[in-house]
Parts: sequence; structure tokens; C-alpha cells
Amino acid sequence: MNAELYFCRMKKLVFASLMMGISLGTFAQSKFPVVDKSSLDESYYPANYPILKIQDKATEPLLARVVYSRPLKNGRKVFGELVEYGTIWRLGANEATELELFKDAKIGASKVKKGRYTLYAIPEENKWTLILNKETDTWGAFRYDQKKDVARVDLPVQRTGEDLEAFSMYFEKNNGTIHLVIGWDDESVRMPIQF
Repeated sequence: MNAELYFCRMKKLVFASLMMGISLGTFAQSKFPVVDKSSLDESYYPANYPILKIQDKATEPLLARVVYSRPLKNGRKVFGELVEYGTIWRLGANEATELELFKDAKIGASKVKKGRYTLYAIPEENKWTLILNKETDTWGAFRYDQKKDVARVDLPVQRTGEDLEAFSMYFEKNNGTIHLVIGWDDESVRMPIQF
């Protein structure tokens, strides 16, 4: 092989290597966020309302929706350690949990206007205090301001006897009252919402 042909091939090899390096660098600097460890989820009342609506099977109007992040237990002791007793908690992970009411409601002894609210909790060993707060679009509970509370309700802790790996929330209707059921590890609470 002559020197000119060798030099030409080396030039092509160096150019190809350079282009591959630039391509890898471009992909490594993607603007897409990494996958979150605590997935974002939402629950509706009535359950699966968007699907029912598109199928023309919704028999009740949309009354409530909760949007929250779902941390995992991952072998940890949750209540009393990971989530400290007596401390304000965002009720999930990442962004603070938000409850949207599509109609005026009564939560505990408080009348609550339709709208979006941040939902916090103060867990204790035998009860949780759930708090609706009018400050929305916040991360964690770092900027929690008690002066913006709209409602507070104390709820007894129920021991479920099962080990719930992912923090979870759903709505359930019982005796004409809608409950927001919240559970993680072996604990759950039920917040009544009357419309």
C-alpha cells in the first residue's frame, strides 16, 4: 500500500472517529430530563373519569382529582423514620401533592371552595393531620405557610396488614361520602370529602 492511500484512509478514520465523538457528546447533553425515581400519578373521582368521558360512559360529573408523586419504600421503615412524626410532609415526593376540587366541598369542619390546593400531612403514630393550603405549584414542604391553610382534619391511622411498596392515593365512595384514601407501608388514612 502506498503512502498516499494509507494517509487517505487514516484521514477518513480520524474524521469518522471525530464525528462519532461529536455525536456521542450531543446525545449525552440531551435536554430531556432523566426518569424520576418517584413517578408522578393522579387519581380521579369518579375513578378513570377521562376514560369514561371519552367513551361517553361518565354517569357522574368530575368532582375531584389528586396529583402526586409516588415514592417507594425500598426496604426502609417509612413512618417515624423516613417520614418523621410531628413534621410537615409534602404527602408524597418531589412536588407537593395537589388536590383539585371541581365543586365546593366540606372537608372536616371547613367549607372549601372549588379550586386547586396543596395537600400536606403531619403524621403521628395514631393519627395524621391533613392540611389543605392555598399555595400551589411548590416543591416539597420547604415553603409551607400555615397562614395559607384552608382546612385541617385529623384522621385516625388504620393498620392495613399489608406492605404497600409505593405511596398511593385513590378516591372511594362510601355511604354517600367520597373519601380520599392515602396509604403507604402498612398504614392508611381516609379523608372524607362532602360535596
